[in-house]
Formats: sequence, C-alpha cells, structure tokens
Amino acid sequence: MAEVKASLICGVLAAFLSSTVLAFVEDLDDTFKETRVQDIWLVDFYAPWCGYCKKLEPIWHEVGMELKSSGSPVRVGKMDATAYSGMASEFGVRGYPTIKLLKGDLAYNYKGPRTKDDIVEFANRVAGPAVRALPSKQMFEHMMKRHDVLFVYIGGESPLREKYSDAASELIVYTYFFSASEEALPESVVLSELPTVAVFKDGGYFTYDEYEDGVLSSWVNKERFQGYLQIDGFTLYELGETGKLVAIAVIDEKDSTEASSRLKTMMQRVAKEYREHFNRDFQFGHMDGNDYINSLIMGQVTVPSVIILNTSNEQYFLPSEPIESMEQLVQFISGVLNGSAQAYGGDGIFQRIKRVAFEARSTIMSVFRSSPLLGCFLFGLPLGVISLMCYGICTAESDDGSEDMDALKREGLTDEEEEEEDEEEERQHTAAVEGPEEEEEEEEEEEEQEEEEDAGEKDPEEKKTD
Repeated sequence: MAEVKASLICGVLAAFLSSTVLAFVEDLDDTFKETRVQDIWLVDFYAPWCGYCKKLEPIWHEVGMELKSSGSPVRVGKMDATAYSGMASEFGVRGYPTIKLLKGDLAYNYKGPRTKDDIVEFANRVAGPAVRALPSKQMFEHMMKRHDVLFVYIGGESPLREKYSDAASELIVYTYFFSASEEALPESVVLSELPTVAVFKDGGYFTYDEYEDGVLSSWVNKERFQGYLQIDGFTLYELGETGKLVAIAVIDEKDSTEASSRLKTMMQRVAKEYREHFNRDFQFGHMDGNDYINSLIMGQVTVPSVIILNTSNEQYFLPSEPIESMEQLVQFISGVLNGSAQAYGGDGIFQRIKRVAFEARSTIMSVFRSSPLLGCFLFGLPLGVISLMCYGICTAESDDGSEDMDALKREGLTDEEEEEEDEEEERQHTAAVEGPEEEEEEEEEEEEQEEEEDAGEKDPEEKKTD
C-alpha cells in the first residue's frame, strides 16, 4: 500500500512539474500572427524530426523558466515550422532550429551559442531599449567593469545621435549601446570634441571619426570585438561578418615548450602596439590546436604557426618561413595587407569540387572510425551490388552475337560491295561442292601422262622391230 501511495505521489509531482514547465513555454499556432504584436516574444521555430531541435528542447524550457522567474517581459514560445510552414516563411525561417525575438514589427535573429545564459542575455538585451542611459559616473564605471566592449554616445541631441540610434536598433543583437552626458564620464576620459561616439575596450577608449571610419554602423560592426580573442569555430563565423581578415596564432595550450606561448605573446603585442596600422583590416587572436584550421583549408598547418584567413572568399595566407620574431610577424601581416603575400584557397569551381570531395571523404572516415560495422554495411553493400551487376553485364553471352556483327558489317557496305560479297560466297560454295570430282579427273590425267612418258622412253631398236 505504501508503495502504491509513493508511486501516485511521484506521478502527481511529475505531472505538476511537467505542466509548470509547459506553462513557461507556449505552443504557438497560426493565431499567433494576430496576437504577437501585443507582447515581446522569443520563439523557437523547430521541426519534429530535427536532431538539433530535440537537443535544444530542454535548454529552451530552462530559458522559459529563467525569463519567467526573473520578471522579464519576454514571453517564450515554440512553433512547429513544418505544421505552420506559411507562418514560418513569413518570418524568414530557412533552417531548424531558428530562434527569433519578435518586438513590434521587428524580428531579430539569434546567431549565438545555444546555451541558456547566452539566449537569456540576448533576450534581455534586445527586449530593452536600443540605447540605455548612463546617468552617473558610478553607473558608467559599473558598466565598464561589466562589459568587455562598451559603445557610448556622449553629448546632446544632434544628427549623430540619430545615426547612433539607427545603428543601435540594427546591431542590438550583438552588443549593448549606451548614452551619457559629459558630466557622467570618468575623470580619465578626455574628449577633444562633442558630440561623439566612443568604444571602451582593451583598457582604453577609441572615438569614431566619420571621415576616416565611414558609416557609423560599419564602424560599430568592426569594433564590437576586443582587439585580441581566443578563437573557435563559432567565433570565427562571427568575425567573418565584420569584413576583417583574421590573423590567428595556431598553438597548443597544453604544450610546455616556449614556442606556443612566445608566438601567442607576439600576436598580442602586434594587436596592441600596431592598432593604428592594422585594426581597420585585421582581427587578432589564437586558436588551440589545428584540427579546425586543417578542415577549413583542407590541408595541414603545423603547431605552432601563423595563418591569416579571409572568410569572405575562403582564401588564406601562410608565411614562407616560420615566424621567430616580431619583425617577421609584422612584415608578414604587412605583405598580406599590401597584396604581396601569396594567397591560397578561394571559392572558385575547383575549390568547390575539392571541398565536396574532402567533406565526403571526412564523412566516410568519421563513420568508419565511430562504427566500422555500420560503415561496411552502408558503403560495402552498395559497392558489392554494383560490382556484381558490372560482372554480369561484362560476362553475358548472346547466341545472336555473330549474326548481329554480320548485320552491322553489312550496314556499312554499299550495294555493289554487297553483290561482290554474295558472288564470292557462291564461288566458295561451288568450289566446296565440286572439289572432289575435279580431284579425281586430275588424278586420271596424271596417270595418262605417266603412261605416255613411259611409252616415249622405249629402246629405239624395239621401235625398229615393231
């Protein structure tokens, strides 16, 4: 009896928790289009058969619980994009899962890591105002400690303020935007003119120059990363959207020798000391290990070494000799900048074919490494069937083969040649029939000739007697 009660209690608790979790994430249907403008929504467009969607599902429930418990105005939902394909198309859904924050008539795509903290931070950032005010020095300093990269508009109303607001509305998916008066600036910050836009990062601050930096949103997009980063595959994808070349020190952080640490230090120094020369065109960082780089360039990069990637056209640059000093590193980067360095790779047709072959080979190898039996079944069985079919075709015999060959030969002959061939066949046939009779006649003729010769050889005296 006690066991029955315990099982009932567990079932009730599980049902309660399940209903509570579902209350944090709402299932959406086609009526969502009419009601969505009234609230701010964070929506996961998924497909039931998608493996990545299934992996995101428990994380998505945690996101819903976190936003609900923190009092966020963001409502969390999910929609089956295969069941409501028309609705998904209106929101520009092209793959699964797709995460969007819908705010009024605007839709913001989430492209960051699919973790609870990153998604919640994105939702809170985009749901709030595009530009947040920093009313005091204490708040300003607090935000500087909290954010690695901080964009601030400083000054009163101006055309630059309008451009800044437009850039913030466009790029709020990537970073925060703030505004402050001159009185709220820390004492260490000295500006030559106002209004202005400044970015605080890397232990300093840098101001926007419309004449040198061009469009404000483009400058913000390039400056939204720290000058030096630890780079992985996802970070490299994001860096590609800035339009910069990416200079990477490929190192082994577990290596106890000085080679990797020395190359990393040199790259950090170039990023800081040569900012004025290279910042507009290069992003600097390091990557632990060469596996990702090797798959990206379809080649082999030694560790430690330096590589510069152009993510816009898939080109890459390698130094002609190992980098041993700061001067060599600066010279190599300058050569890439002025176009004298040798470029490899690219996105041409040959490279695309090579990429398809490389990915196919990598897929096959990964299948065989993870499950040899499955690999043999998937690839060995079709190859065996094809081999048997080819063998059967090549060894098949036909009774009409000789006749077909004669017919084909005849098709290539003219009428006169066909008549000559027919006459030749008749002569051969006649010769085959009359051959024995002619041989007998020839033998009789030979015998008569021999007798006559014998008669001619008689003695003259015998002839006289006769």
